[in-house]
Amino acid sequence: MKKGLLILASIVITSVALLSACGKSNSTNGTQQVLNVATSAEMATLNTVKYSDTTSLEALQNSFEGLYRFNSKNKPVLAGASSVTVSKDQKTYTFNLRKNAKWSNGDPVTAADYVYAWRKMVDPASASPNSQRFEPIKNGTQIAAGKLTPDKLGIQALGKYKLQITLESPISYFSELMTGAPFYPQDEKVAKKYGSSYGTTSAKAVYNGPFVVTNWTGTNLKWNYVRNQNYWDKKAIKLKKVNVQVVKDAATGGNLYRTNKLDYVMLTTDYIKQYQRTSGYHSKPIPLIGYLSFNTHRSATANVHFRKAIAMSFNKKTLTNNILQVGSPLNGIVPKNFVYNSKTGDDYRQNAGNLLSYNLKAARAQWAQAKQELGKDKFTIQLLTSDTADSKQIGEYLQSQLETNLPGLTVEVRSIPLKSRLAATSAYNFDIVYGTWQPDYADPVNFISDGGQYHLNDDYQNSNFRKLLNQAATTYATDPAKRWNTLIQAEKQLLQTDAFTAPVYQGGMSYLLKNKVKGLQISPYGTVLFYRNVELK
Repeated sequence: MKKGLLILASIVITSVALLSACGKSNSTNGTQQVLNVATSAEMATLNTVKYSDTTSLEALQNSFEGLYRFNSKNKPVLAGASSVTVSKDQKTYTFNLRKNAKWSNGDPVTAADYVYAWRKMVDPASASPNSQRFEPIKNGTQIAAGKLTPDKLGIQALGKYKLQITLESPISYFSELMTGAPFYPQDEKVAKKYGSSYGTTSAKAVYNGPFVVTNWTGTNLKWNYVRNQNYWDKKAIKLKKVNVQVVKDAATGGNLYRTNKLDYVMLTTDYIKQYQRTSGYHSKPIPLIGYLSFNTHRSATANVHFRKAIAMSFNKKTLTNNILQVGSPLNGIVPKNFVYNSKTGDDYRQNAGNLLSYNLKAARAQWAQAKQELGKDKFTIQLLTSDTADSKQIGEYLQSQLETNLPGLTVEVRSIPLKSRLAATSAYNFDIVYGTWQPDYADPVNFISDGGQYHLNDDYQNSNFRKLLNQAATTYATDPAKRWNTLIQAEKQLLQTDAFTAPVYQGGMSYLLKNKVKGLQISPYGTVLFYRNVELK
């Protein structure tokens, strides 16, 4: 299973306002309502079934719309649906869709479009990196495992504009979950027309959100978001156009901002101090995580002691304080100050504790065991990262720490464009991969059962972990205290016992924003920008 969402990863996190910069066109009259935006990484796809990077996610969340969206206060509200009724057992949701909602080609958005997209998402043949998001939907887990066919998924069209969704068990975060890109519809006619090439260019997709994507060829580094004239709520959209370009060099981004060609600019680690006193500087902690995933199909990284040695042998505090200059060390897969116990108000990370901390003595003890079990004293491994400035810096820091603290280990850093890095990871062409990930909804399970961890569903089949996740989703679904403790035990199994993934840090977001840009929203779950409510004044 590819890493989820998103996300992912490698967009380096930390101080990055990762993807975007907003501003009006070259200091021209604000009434033109044109933004110039920079993103730090190329886009990979416009197919909701295939995305796993943040640039693609941002494009999808601004050009598509599902049953719910976030309002100006980052609270989920009905979007593609006009009303909903919920059954007494809180497992069945029946939606009335907006009859005036259309695709950008004029086709109506129907219940069948949701059914088509969701069934394709969970079909194992699609190999979607986000299929695990459908585990709460009835039969989602069994379909992903190949035990049931996609038509058994708990979604059905009761009419052209009536949609019914059935859950395995009640979930408190249903509306937040539905705001995510995996739950968007697809125009079945268009998707079938283009087949495997659907979403590989902006012309090979249609859109039902506030903007349409134009001028993206699938490989170029510039594209546009243009106001969707067929959007049901187009009168609420003030922006006419957003011009996007990939700017990987922070110095270039800074120059574009200073010359008023960008009104929102990402700051990489090297430029935070330089801009801290600049008008428009902002910095905030976010629930984005940096992590390491291991290829458990290779002998060294298949060894649990090898993985634990890696996970505990680098100083996370030095990384966040001196290299990233933003964020904080992370010793679990779930970040701090992200989700709280509904009964006690306790922060999850505080309750779960530190699971994989920097501990050189323990790391070297694990390293000795790994050497003994593998029958070798020297190892050469490859650390795969994207080629953004922050990712490369983090890769080099980890290389230095690992080689210094684990005698006999040689680390080769391979930094390549994000799209290539995602493909290499999916194809198991790596030993260890560094990436970042941001969540889709505020619940610990979003990180524990996904969290960007590559091939989690395919390669990590620990029976206790799977049992605990199943109990949290079913037996204890309506018992918050027991569910909370069960998820903590699942995280401990995943990290403390098996070190399937190694947490690195929790990110922060630093950026410059011109005062004339009003209404720009940042996702409550990370760095994705929402342009729906932006207006230039």
